[in-house]
Amino acid sequence: MEIAQIFSVIEELNGQYCDLWEQVCNMESPTEYKQGVDAVGQVFIQMARQRRWAVEILDLPTAGNPICITMNPESTERPLALSGHIDTVYPLGTFPVPAVRWEAGRIYGPGVIDCKGGVVAAVMAMDALMRCGFQKRPVKLIIQTDEETGSNTSNKQTLAFMLEKARDAIAFLNLEGVQYGTAVLSRKGILRYRFTVVGKSAHAAKCTVGANAICEAAYKIIQLEKWKDTEGITCNCGVIQGGTVPNSVAGECVFQADIRFVNEAQYREAVALCQRIAEESTVPGCTCRLEKVSERPAMPLTPENEALFAKMNSIYETCGLPVLRPRHCLGGSDAAYTTQAGIPTVDSLGVDGGNIHSPKEFAYIESLVDCAKRLAAMALHI
Repeated sequence: MEIAQIFSVIEELNGQYCDLWEQVCNMESPTEYKQGVDAVGQVFIQMARQRRWAVEILDLPTAGNPICITMNPESTERPLALSGHIDTVYPLGTFPVPAVRWEAGRIYGPGVIDCKGGVVAAVMAMDALMRCGFQKRPVKLIIQTDEETGSNTSNKQTLAFMLEKARDAIAFLNLEGVQYGTAVLSRKGILRYRFTVVGKSAHAAKCTVGANAICEAAYKIIQLEKWKDTEGITCNCGVIQGGTVPNSVAGECVFQADIRFVNEAQYREAVALCQRIAEESTVPGCTCRLEKVSERPAMPLTPENEALFAKMNSIYETCGLPVLRPRHCLGGSDAAYTTQAGIPTVDSLGVDGGNIHSPKEFAYIESLVDCAKRLAAMALHI
């Protein structure tokens, strides 16, 4: 089987899969909207069954149902695992109907790069491989459904499903968007805390008898915001709520802190500092309750991932594809968990584009074919 034949079939399938790209991105699927996420999942389930690929589904009560689609399930070789998520960050109604538009070589819409485009490209690659008679090894597509909330919506059940299906994989390729000709080999971890500051409300005319929770929160935020070292711990307090009316001393204030860290030592440092800041009081009469909202481990640079990256670029060179440069990313992804589990992983191998998590999110149309070719080459030669 020649890679040129597979690439030719991918190019022939481009129009069909651009239509699929548009279809699934026109379907609203914010993480908490289970009905919408499952509707997108059903599109891929139906396609898989039409091609006689194996389909496994984990039924969940609140989050979308994660899916594992396996091509060549009867093969005894170690599988190649591909993974992407179909949930998005946008509240219902953020986009017009239809949400997707095509303009000047780009596709715009919710999830076109993050991360429905990568999932579409994976199915496209698998379809081309099947049509060319590829039976060398299983190719698994693991579709995640609550990645945007750190899998909190499912209480981490989607992560357990992903890790179980990828357990024996020869490689795990995560299909977050590719950027600037790079692939991601390491990422920061994410820790989010909610600080609930309680004071004593009072009328502004008698503010001296009150304890202003907003002032206390401000002191705490200033301490947290001192973490601005991009190579280490960083902290951002992006959600602040509190107070009632201008002429009243605020009796309660809530804010959230988003903390990024590189390694376990920094994680422990962040936990200890948040606990200390919560316990200390600057405004007399104020107290604070600390609650962990979510966490996601860091993705360290490992020998296994570096070896897979080198092998991947060697395959690309053999197949006439551009090689990628390694990149460290400050955001989190599911690739941290597979790395933590010892599965060789390369992240951010999806379609190319920009403005992720923005109403102006876009992907370059030609990158769908490029992504499918990269994935097919890996399946053939890994």
